[in-house]
Amino acid sequence: MFDKILIANRGEIALRVIRACREMGIKSVAVHSTADADAMHVRMADESVCIGPPSGTESYLSIPAIIAACEVTGAQAIHPGYGFLSENANFVQIVEDHGLTFIGPTAEHIRVMGDKITAKDTMKDLGVPCVPGSDGGVPDLAAAKRIGEEIGYPVIIKATAGGGGRGMKVAQTAADMEEAFRTARAEGKAAFGNDEVYIEKYLTTPRHIEIQVFGDGKGKAVHLGERDCSLQRRHQKVFEEAPGPCITPEERAAIGKVCADAVAKINYIGAGTIEFLYENGEFYFIEMNTRLQVEHPVTESIFGVDLVREQIRVAEGMPMSFSQEDLEINGHSIEVRINAEKLPNFAPCPGKITQFHAPGGLGVRMDSALYDGYSIPPYYDSLIGKLIVHGRDRAEALARLDRALGELIVDGVDTTLPLFTALLQEDDIHTGNYNIHWLEKWLDANMG
Repeated sequence: MFDKILIANRGEIALRVIRACREMGIKSVAVHSTADADAMHVRMADESVCIGPPSGTESYLSIPAIIAACEVTGAQAIHPGYGFLSENANFVQIVEDHGLTFIGPTAEHIRVMGDKITAKDTMKDLGVPCVPGSDGGVPDLAAAKRIGEEIGYPVIIKATAGGGGRGMKVAQTAADMEEAFRTARAEGKAAFGNDEVYIEKYLTTPRHIEIQVFGDGKGKAVHLGERDCSLQRRHQKVFEEAPGPCITPEERAAIGKVCADAVAKINYIGAGTIEFLYENGEFYFIEMNTRLQVEHPVTESIFGVDLVREQIRVAEGMPMSFSQEDLEINGHSIEVRINAEKLPNFAPCPGKITQFHAPGGLGVRMDSALYDGYSIPPYYDSLIGKLIVHGRDRAEALARLDRALGELIVDGVDTTLPLFTALLQEDDIHTGNYNIHWLEKWLDANMG
């Protein structure tokens, strides 16, 4: 068993991993920038190492600094959390080359799934349903127009190396193709250093459904149901729930088995999420995230499992502690992402927290690194907390969310808390009648 694990991350996810380590009797090492010297994850870890100045590029993304931190502390393994280096295949290879264990999938699996075209081809070969589109990258505008005519408009042009909504443009008609194609390529080049794009059919009213999978790296894998993450702003999730309000038990079992079988065939190890667009009863693969998701707590809530603990176990070479037959859904869970942002424009709002009070009570979980007097630095993502609730059914979970939002106090900075209070007044939220475009339209009508 590992004696000491270094967490190559910050904020609430670093705290999440530290807690799992503590329950397993494993020492934890926090790394931090100079801007995070007083951060909660630094206070909670058994040891801490400063790895650079405030800039993420010079600290949390500095591979030499993180490896050096392992060497000076004697950490045997690295948990990447999400973001930063969590899906960097080069980092994984360097970790292994230094005789350390990366708590996550192999460099090859990250590399394959990190390239959208290769990932789609791989999933097709594994029997996972995909969105109709180009076979690989699209070399020029003429080819793009030809593909658009073949699969029918509207289409979406996506950067091969894209993510986070960047390098994605929709062409509603053939007349829109030139500008959309040019812009997507330019954004891909600027953001990822790669201007290759591919084209897919653009579904008009889909939901975003993702399947949580977990593999032992030895040909055994399970699925832990789905999460509905359709409430998004600019392709960024803000509200996630499990199980999905529109998915039937039969659909869940069928797509879950497809996904579990697929990752078992490639000997995938650890946690992963296979993301789909879902429309008219059909699932269409869009990407696979080879890491722990921000929204993993809703899955933990309904299945009663600790996904971080399981990641650590299989990284040590131990078998999974549950089988598919052991996994039964219990109730309903919802997570809302609370950001330090000023509405209605969602402008980042760093600053000093003058008062923080986390909600409590039955079925309420608050994952946050906030505390009274903490100063949110301006250098990183604006996520400051995740409020997760669990109820016997969806109605109880929504009622519990409403109650918990009323208890949560975050003073000193603007946050997105008012957004969720307002959303809970909407009938569509209570009926689950929404898709990936619903929130954008609601924001335009109510906060435009």
